[in-house]
Amino acid sequence: MRTCRTSTVGKLTVVLATLAVLTGCGGGPSPRAWAASVCGALTPWRSEISKLTSSADQQMTAQTTPAQAKENLVRLFGGAEQASETARRKVEQAGVPETDNGEAIAAGFRASLGKMRDAYGRARDTIDGLGTGEPTVFYGGVRAAVETLNKEYDASALDTSQLNSEELKQAFDEVPECR
Repeated sequence: MRTCRTSTVGKLTVVLATLAVLTGCGGGPSPRAWAASVCGALTPWRSEISKLTSSADQQMTAQTTPAQAKENLVRLFGGAEQASETARRKVEQAGVPETDNGEAIAAGFRASLGKMRDAYGRARDTIDGLGTGEPTVFYGGVRAAVETLNKEYDASALDTSQLNSEELKQAFDEVPECR
């Protein structure tokens, strides 16, 4: 954890304390508060993505026309894109945790969610651009779009190897919002 040191001499104390706040020393949420905010953002997102994924899987096997499948899949992937952006915004609003590498960790979470959002948006756009006149061609295009989505989604996963903070690991293990 970063620490701030200021002189205890009158006006200099006030100046240094002000500079410390302006430069971010001591200004972010505690690891526990940040973890609770992040889990509060990610829990409903995971639930929504799970529900949408299940619905998309059903659409791929349902006996619907290509036009119906297209409409449903575009709506589902649009919903996943929006859910990812909502989670990304909430993580952004959580701020930067007051811990070593806090900025990099917060940025990593935001970037990962942004990449997931973009992957869903590209899948939605790809499927929206498919013609429905030839069912075989349409469903082949859907399969290709979903394969690309899966690859992009996997590539967007947060690399935690460089973002290690014992305080945050402990916080994520302890706060009720993360269980």
